[in-house]
Amino acid sequence: MAASVFDSALLSRLFPTGDTGRLFTDSAAIRAMLLTEGALARVQGARGLIPETSAAAISRAVMEVQIDPAALAAPTGENGVCVPALVSALRTEMKAPEHAQFVHWGATSQDIIDTALMLRLRQAFTLIETDLKKVLRALAGLAERHASLPMPARTYGQHATPTSFGALAAAWGAPLLKLLEALPELRSSCLLVSLSGAAGTASELGPDVPDLRAAFAADLKLGDPGRSWHTDRTPILRLSDWLTRLTIGLGKLGDDLTELVQSGIGEIVISGAGASSTMPQKQNPVAPSVLVALARHTAGMHAVLQGSAMPRNQRDGAAWFTEWISLPQIVLGTASATETAAALCERLAPDTAAMARSLEGGNGVIHAEALSFALADRMPRPDAQTVVKALCAESRGTGTPLVDLVARDHPELDTVTLFDPACQMGQAPSDATRFAADVRAILAEEP
Repeated sequence: MAASVFDSALLSRLFPTGDTGRLFTDSAAIRAMLLTEGALARVQGARGLIPETSAAAISRAVMEVQIDPAALAAPTGENGVCVPALVSALRTEMKAPEHAQFVHWGATSQDIIDTALMLRLRQAFTLIETDLKKVLRALAGLAERHASLPMPARTYGQHATPTSFGALAAAWGAPLLKLLEALPELRSSCLLVSLSGAAGTASELGPDVPDLRAAFAADLKLGDPGRSWHTDRTPILRLSDWLTRLTIGLGKLGDDLTELVQSGIGEIVISGAGASSTMPQKQNPVAPSVLVALARHTAGMHAVLQGSAMPRNQRDGAAWFTEWISLPQIVLGTASATETAAALCERLAPDTAAMARSLEGGNGVIHAEALSFALADRMPRPDAQTVVKALCAESRGTGTPLVDLVARDHPELDTVTLFDPACQMGQAPSDATRFAADVRAILAEEP
């Protein structure tokens, strides 16, 4: 197998990353760092920190030069960062030493690498958000269409009480909707430039560093942190946490679907499910399984990333390298999960007959809770629960439907209503319709 499923030609359709994958290549990283160097030169030239003619030459050069990542490999291996080699290559390619000497003026490698990362993360979050909205639209449609379609709720893998398929779709979507709502604040507070110089003091960046940094942020359309965050990795951790929670939310969807399509349940139909190499009857839940695997993978990588959250002193190579190893995997895992889920949710449909059979199975004991509360109107609730437990045991032991035993022992009860799943779903239908309305309201607010 490939070293990374996201870079594998063989597995590219199983773990698709779309345009997000192209953001995490060596070429994309170099391009983002060059753009960062160009922006730095422009704002420094405008403030007289470097000659304006040199700033213009640097700004033009970063758009034109082509730098081979392989040519930077040896010095990167020696230095631990690629920026010294990148700056040297850029200066050489400019063929104008009088201007090239002002490249990277007063900045440090971490300023360039972290800011360039934010440029790529901004694009990645836009792509992920687009797929997340597709997922929410699909789930809102399912919730709205099937708000009142009864199905068994399950706790500990066993039938609990009736719910609705629409409510289940809403339960999948509700945490995803909250994540979508959190995005504007996350972007404004975490997609930031870094401009603090060698040790975070900005000592060689001129007399008015706050103004320079604000202009740098405005040029790149990123946030101004107002300080150095070289050793405060909160922005990275918060972005990673959002991505991880999204992937886990989609993993929950995948896990539920894997159970609901299994033999003996079959309450969900997934069109175009996977085939077996030897068993022609199989339709494997491939996409749901991908979502579960990606949730596990991303959660694991997030744990690794958190381990690097306390960098020593003013820069910690090991902590920084750990980010480089884990953060791209988290982003790509989330991108793959949202793309997979967006396609999957369009292919979901309830098997209404299977849901009805599930509700009718087990001799109707799924209505035991409702029965115990109905009897609690006539006796103390502990006594009612004892009576119902005994009736359920008799039903299981004799195979007699619970409704028949209730009619025998408690003819005063309205068994038609009591044993009608449509009457026992509580808030499930309204939860489903409210979720659908919330999704439509939030997505309708887009410009």
